[in-house]
Parts: sequence; C-alpha cells; structure tokens
Amino acid sequence: MTSNIVDVLLVGGGAMSTTLGMLLKQLDPSLSITMVERLDKVAQESTDGWNNAGTGHAAYCELNYTSPNADGSTNIDKAVNINAAFEVSLQFWSYLVEKDLLPAPEEFINRVPHQSFVWGEDNVKKLKSRFEAMSAHPAFREMQYTEDKATMAEWMPLIMQNRTGDEPLAATRIEHGSDVNFGAIARNMASFLESQDAVNIELSAEVEELKQQADGSWKVVVDQKGQRREFQAKFVFLGAGGGALPLLQKSGIKEGKGYGGFPVSGQWLVCEKPELVEQHHAKVYGAAPIGAPPMSVPHLDTRIIDGKKAILFGPFAGFTTKFLKQGSVFDLVKSVRSDNLGNMLSVGKNNMDLTKYLISEVRQSHKDRCDSLRNFFPDAQDKDWSLAYAGQRVQIIKKG
Repeated sequence: MTSNIVDVLLVGGGAMSTTLGMLLKQLDPSLSITMVERLDKVAQESTDGWNNAGTGHAAYCELNYTSPNADGSTNIDKAVNINAAFEVSLQFWSYLVEKDLLPAPEEFINRVPHQSFVWGEDNVKKLKSRFEAMSAHPAFREMQYTEDKATMAEWMPLIMQNRTGDEPLAATRIEHGSDVNFGAIARNMASFLESQDAVNIELSAEVEELKQQADGSWKVVVDQKGQRREFQAKFVFLGAGGGALPLLQKSGIKEGKGYGGFPVSGQWLVCEKPELVEQHHAKVYGAAPIGAPPMSVPHLDTRIIDGKKAILFGPFAGFTTKFLKQGSVFDLVKSVRSDNLGNMLSVGKNNMDLTKYLISEVRQSHKDRCDSLRNFFPDAQDKDWSLAYAGQRVQIIKKG
C-alpha cells in the first residue's frame, strides 16, 4: 500500500477542520493538506445549518456563561473570554470576505438581536445583577435591561402576546447579535481549499488506524469505499465532533487515557408558518432546568438558512448510543475501556439530577414539548410546530 505524504491531515469535514485548513493556508501556502471526511459531503453532521442553533455565541444572552459570586454579584470572566473568542471569528470571516474567499456576509451571517428572558423573583434578581456586571464592561456596554412589559412586547411580541399573571419578568437585549450558518461557512471554505495547490479533500473516507511513529509523525489508514489508503502526516487534527473520542482512543496516546463520552441527541420544535415567523426576530435565551447540561438552555430562535426564515425552540434531549447523527448504534459500547469505565459509572452515580433530566426528556410527548414552549410563547399551537432532529453531542467525561 503506497503512502501519501502530507504535512497536515485533517480528520472531519466540518467547521473546525475547514477553519484550521484556511488558517494554515493563509499562514503558509506551501503546506500540503489532506482532509478526510467519512460522509459523501462536507459539513453534514453538527456543522450543518439544521443541526445546531446557529447562535453566534458572544455571551450576550446565554445565562450559563456567567455565575454568581458569594456576595451576590455576578462573575462575568467566562462571558468576557467567550465574547473575545467570537470577535476573533468575526474578524477572520471579515478578512476572508475582503479577500473574496467567502461570499457576501448575508449568505452565512445575519444580524439578529440576542435577548435573555426570565420569570420569577429570584431569576429577575439574578438577571439584573448580570446586567449590572456586564454592561459595565466595554464588550457589553450596549446591553439593555427592562422589567417593563410594554418594552418586552416590542422586543419579543410572540413571547409577550396574551401573557397573563403578575409574575415578575425581566429581559436584556443586545441588538447586534447574530445568526450564523456554520454549514455555509464550512462548505465555502472547503470549496476554496480544494481549489488550492497541495490540498485534497477525500470524501467517504473513514479512519481505521491512527498511530504515532517514532519520529513523531503519524501513520493513518483510511477506508475509502472499500479501498484502504495510507497517509503519513507530520500533524493530525481531529475535527470529527462526536467521532473524536473513538479516534483519540485509536491513537493510543497517553493523554487520551481515562476519557469517556456520553451521547445526547438534540431535538428542536420548528415553526415555518409565515405569519408567526415574521413576528419573531431574536434569539431569546432562558434559564436551564436544574440538573440540565449547558447544551439544554431553552431558547426561542430566529433561524435563517439559505435565505429561508424559521423559528426554533429547544433544545430537547434525546437518548441514542450513536456518537454521530450518522454513526453506529455501537459507538457508546465500543468507547468503553478499562481506564474509563470507573469514571463513566461514577458520573451516573453522582449526577442524579442529570440522569433524571435525561430520562424525563426522552419520555416527553409532542404535547409535553409544546407545553415547555408555552412558557416562552403562551399562544403556541401544537399543530404549528414539528419535531426536527439536530446533531449529536457527546458529553465528555473527564478522567479522575
């Protein structure tokens, strides 16, 4: 079997691999790069537009990016770091647009206000503390806060429409939030990369062997439509989403020992009814249920994919043993090793709130999900919403 010698081998054809490929080619055009993707197209798993919420995560509205201090104030350190990281992404995309390496911005990113919305006296108090801390920082100085229901009705008409009761409500808003089609970005990046010298994209190519050599380079064997191919690479990047853990285990490196993973599928309620879609133009985030993982923070989102608008609500968790949406039902079982079994069992034992949450999510009916939606949108009708399956997420279980 003849070896293909490359400088860099990118495993996976999603947002991470395509972004790294673009960065490397901008920094050193002479690099030889090969990307291997197990599916027949790039950006078909979590990167695809319908497999994620498309939120440009800048910490404007995501309540789980801040935490309470002992004195009742709010710690915003994590939010500041996340905001700075997203600003770097925006600058990189702007650079690529200016160089005609990405299409016009409206083809992959749209301006959508980011809002937080809470109810209940304790949550209102927490949101006000969060606002006070964040609005004092230059990155969040344009954040607005209100407890006025008329103002909230202007910001989010569907959410306030026919909302009754005297329960305290509060909201924050930053107008320059974004809705991002990461799938469109990745596909455009992949298209550009493929046009460059010394870059190859191999589709329907699944990694079977991954082993580091004595000189630090890597030998990687892939199966491409029944044909085995070997690559020798100085550097390997695993941008395989939920499939990264099994690949890390295949590599045999000591840093991968002890890690486990638990797959959680994402589900959305989707509305494409024009008269409703046109009344909602925001990404509105609430507070996560007790014991729920960070990915479960409920939100009612404007979503714009390939020019078409819709509203998404969720996410709802589902259970599967697959690590990828188009993976194998044996993924979870095959990932269990003697060095991670103890950690995986202890997570289940010591996180009963999470376990109960996942069980309750899996047992939900369509009416149950719509009842959750009505906490945000009181007038929501079950018939206007359908269930869509998003990408897989693997909750990493750390060693120790």
